[in-house]
Amino acid sequence: MNDTLAVEARGISKTYGHFPALRSIDLEVPRGVSVTLFGRNGAGKTTFLKIAATLAKPSHGTLSIHGFDTEKKPEQVRRSIGLLTHSTYVYRDLTPRENLAFFSKLYGLDLTGDTIDGLIQRVGLHRRRNDAVRSFSRGLLQRVGLARVMLHNPRVLLLDEPYTGLDANAVEILNRMLDEAVEEGRTVVLTTHDLELGLRGANHVHIIDRGKIVHSGEGTDPGIREAYRQYVRGKDPQ
Repeated sequence: MNDTLAVEARGISKTYGHFPALRSIDLEVPRGVSVTLFGRNGAGKTTFLKIAATLAKPSHGTLSIHGFDTEKKPEQVRRSIGLLTHSTYVYRDLTPRENLAFFSKLYGLDLTGDTIDGLIQRVGLHRRRNDAVRSFSRGLLQRVGLARVMLHNPRVLLLDEPYTGLDANAVEILNRMLDEAVEEGRTVVLTTHDLELGLRGANHVHIIDRGKIVHSGEGTDPGIREAYRQYVRGKDPQ
């Protein structure tokens, strides 16, 4: 176990029937950095995040979050992460305030109304804080989901295509919160199809194709763009 790593994957493979979704992934993510995973649809990005979040078990290999094995210590892993996927996991008949108050109790937190309102303010929903979220657009739902993710101050943020459905203002809010998270020493691992947004704050970038990491580099590595064109745009234009 390496106590400098936020995420440590060794030989992670995942097979669905005869289909290999992941093939012997080795990945080290240092603590306090932002990492972007690029890949076309079906490349294995989401499967990797599901294993990291304890929502799926690997067929082979091990994965740990802050030193906690996802299979042996799933509860400790869940307390360490904040997960945002295509499903925001918020209750549509509740308001943003009610949703956050409910989830804070699930986390065993004793948050004041002012604390919850402050988080709602951060995601730009203050004027809609008392509206049932069933009336919200996809982008606004994503903002509520982001507030939910940040409730318990997770050490690792796992974000699967977080920019989907966001308008320019929401993208700015998300970017600001991710930057602040890294400045506070948290770790961000996100997937996206958007090259520019994915590179914007990334310290490290990995491209996954057919279940394998085919290119890795620093966020400023010019080779990332060519690899992106080859493995993402070239095979499945978005």
